[in-house]
Amino acid sequence: MMLISARQLKSGDILLKQMTSLFIFVLSLSLTAGIAKAEETALFTSQSLTPETALTAATAALHKCREQGFQVAVAVVDRMGVLQALIRDRYAGAHTPDTARSKAWTAASFRSSTTEMEEVTRAGQLQSGVRHVPGALMIGGGMIIESAGSLVGAIGVSGAPGGKQDDSCASAGIEAIEDLVTF
Repeated sequence: MMLISARQLKSGDILLKQMTSLFIFVLSLSLTAGIAKAEETALFTSQSLTPETALTAATAALHKCREQGFQVAVAVVDRMGVLQALIRDRYAGAHTPDTARSKAWTAASFRSSTTEMEEVTRAGQLQSGVRHVPGALMIGGGMIIESAGSLVGAIGVSGAPGGKQDDSCASAGIEAIEDLVTF
């Protein structure tokens, strides 16, 4: 058993106090630097589709599907995945509005088309667990809408006989507003 003298204990206490003081000093410098950085970047500016632009995209996608003989629902969400426009053709299934919205939300949330997400989240893939995120729908028909390389919204189409056809209609919706969102 080792005995510690009063002198050793006192010098250990002093060392501990010095180390504690140094730690607090370094921590306060870090926090001060963090606050200064936060003040520099406390706000940001973002762009999102207007409701009118969202409706234009939705209508164009609906018409493209109609031309191909498909009855669909189309949803357009803003950059955060919040619904801006939803339109359902007269004979589209009852499930199509919710499915279209889920596709658009998924595309906006993961900043990727749902066709791409379908591939990378299949069973056995590293990202397969993403399929369990509430509200996420990993089937074709959801596409992002970008302007100058930034996400400004997403569109989802549901009701065509497959994801490729839904994607085709979604692309038509994006093309209809391309001139409006490109700068």
